[in-house]
Amino acid sequence: MLLWLLLLIWTPGRGQSGVAPKAVLLLEPPWSTTFKGEKVTLTCRESHSLAQGNTIWYRDMKPWRVRANKIQITESGNYQCKTQGSSLSDAVHVEFSSDWLILQASHPVFEGDDVTLRCQGKDAKNTNKKVYYKDGKQLPNSNNLDSIKLNSVSRDNSKYHCTADRTTFLIPYEQTSKSLSIQVQELFPHPVLKASSSTPVEGSAMTLTCETQLSPQKPNVQLQFSFFRDSQTLGSGWSRSPKLQIPAMWTEDSGSYWCEAETVTHSVKKRSLRSQIHVQRVPVSNVNLEIQPTGGQLIEGENMVLICSVAQGSGNVTFSWHREGTVRSLGRKTQRSLLAELQVPTVKERDAGRYYCAADNVHGPILSTRIRVTVRIPVSYPVLTLRAPGPQAVVGDLLELHCEAPRGSPPILYQFYHENVTLGNSSAPSGGGASFNLSLRAEHSGNYSCDADNGLGAQRSHRVSLSIAVPVSHPVLTLRAPGAQAAVGDLLELHCEALTGPSPILYWFHHEDVTLGSSIVLSVGGASFNLSLNTEHSGNYSCEATNGLGAQRSEAVTLNITWARGTSGNRTGLATAAVMGLLLSILGLAAAAALLHHARTRRKTGGPSATGTSSSNECQEPALSKSSRIDPQEPIHSEPLALMEPEPVYSNVNPEDSNQIYSQVWSIQHTKENSANCPRMHQKDEELTVLYSELKKIHPDDSARQASNRGRVHEDGEENYENVPCVSLASDH
Repeated sequence: MLLWLLLLIWTPGRGQSGVAPKAVLLLEPPWSTTFKGEKVTLTCRESHSLAQGNTIWYRDMKPWRVRANKIQITESGNYQCKTQGSSLSDAVHVEFSSDWLILQASHPVFEGDDVTLRCQGKDAKNTNKKVYYKDGKQLPNSNNLDSIKLNSVSRDNSKYHCTADRTTFLIPYEQTSKSLSIQVQELFPHPVLKASSSTPVEGSAMTLTCETQLSPQKPNVQLQFSFFRDSQTLGSGWSRSPKLQIPAMWTEDSGSYWCEAETVTHSVKKRSLRSQIHVQRVPVSNVNLEIQPTGGQLIEGENMVLICSVAQGSGNVTFSWHREGTVRSLGRKTQRSLLAELQVPTVKERDAGRYYCAADNVHGPILSTRIRVTVRIPVSYPVLTLRAPGPQAVVGDLLELHCEAPRGSPPILYQFYHENVTLGNSSAPSGGGASFNLSLRAEHSGNYSCDADNGLGAQRSHRVSLSIAVPVSHPVLTLRAPGAQAAVGDLLELHCEALTGPSPILYWFHHEDVTLGSSIVLSVGGASFNLSLNTEHSGNYSCEATNGLGAQRSEAVTLNITWARGTSGNRTGLATAAVMGLLLSILGLAAAAALLHHARTRRKTGGPSATGTSSSNECQEPALSKSSRIDPQEPIHSEPLALMEPEPVYSNVNPEDSNQIYSQVWSIQHTKENSANCPRMHQKDEELTVLYSELKKIHPDDSARQASNRGRVHEDGEENYENVPCVSLASDH
């Protein structure tokens, strides 16, 4: 009863790490078969040391005795042992034989080990010609050997025996031993395949372990492992590690799994049982769309990246990207991943809109939320347009500078420049162009440009040149007479000048709004007009100036004309002149009659006559009437007459049957010097100039009337003459 109690106490238990290692049973001498009458010592060991305390021994699977770790036996049987720290050892059959010839095998023998066979007779001296057999067949090279070695034995059912000659009284007899089964112990048990999960989820990792254990007596043996699914090798093949890590399992990975373990010498190989593993699929969920650049704010020309992701989902997931308003998807990808990217290169304005993505792993597509994408367009090169009221920009005009960028997202800020100096700015909140108004001055001629900027980079327009025309200013009219007081017969110079305004300038001269003439000036300065004065020339004078940009009129200048300085002394002078004329006409009546007739004949045929008077110190042209005009291409100049040295000659001619008497006053001989000073005179040298004065002849019938009129001075300029030389010339004579 006590024995069974001890057996229950010492029954091999399971610790936290599983079954305890087997105990090891050793024989001394190390032969499993021996002759009867001999003794064999059995030793029980734990995996790496002698057993501590009592050891339970078994014979033929039955508890036999409890003793120390060593015992001696003399009877045949199957022996086993165990200790408190180990499980039951493998059974060892010990045979005590009474035969004359036995076959012995070394012990212990493990799978893949080499084993020694020894053929022994009771009388070793008389045992000869030993031969070894396996399963009835002679082993090669086994004649007459005391022992032979078998390489890499396995646990099979092979039977071995030997034969030898026994000599008795010098007569050999052949003896045969009993058959022997070599007791080959298991080097390691068949491996067991274990998986971290028999129903893994798609996409999850799984670990396969090929579990086995080497015999404690063979700690130095090295094993290698290989894993298989159906007929396909997994991983890289054979590996020293008993574990295989699979990063992700997919539905197609479902199947039958098994593993193999073998020694690195390939002497022993064992396979595990098959295990079925089914991989489960997880539907996609929480589909999300992310857009880069973040926020969906893009600039035209940039690359856009659409990232579609799912929080959960296994297996092959099909991702697709869409924009509202389009039937076809923008792109589609199928991959074993929880996210996928789609790149949209060089976005255009048309790519703006609301985007979303979908994910599907056979359970139906799941859509993401929609995200708006805006595409901002940098401004293009703006176009500057200058708009003036007329075809020519003129000082005082309101110039409109219009700047417009053909493309660009609003708002756009426009800056306006004149010669790179900022004039101002204007904004276009809704796009399009903007204008800036500038009141033109003369200094505003030059180059204009504008900038357009919507925050994505400024662009400048081409330069536009503007030439501003300056109208003439109000001209100033100056009247220049020979003396302090303008008198009849004076050569009056009207000088008109506009102080500002580019050439050419056309000047018009007016008397009481009646045009006198015009003159054009091609360079700087004003223009002059000369007028021989008579009594009708009193009044208001003005002038106009124009350079094609609008005419300007001067202030009116009033002119009062008195009698000519030669006849303006007093009435006495006039009477004296009349008397002298009368005396001269009486004295030369006879001679003058013929001369007068001759002069009248010349007058009718276009002969010369003088209608004006010459200034005492100027060379003048004949005065123009109010309706006369001057060639606008020829400016009129008034030039002083050079001093001359005429010799007065007085001679009267009175043609027959005429009331007119012509009196020669003086003649002038032109020289090169005075011709240069008076360019308006005849240009031929040595040409004689004759000046005449016209006198009126008195008829007898008019004597009474003449007498009655002696007391008054005739005020008609054409009927009163005084034949006197020029003041300056007369003084010389």
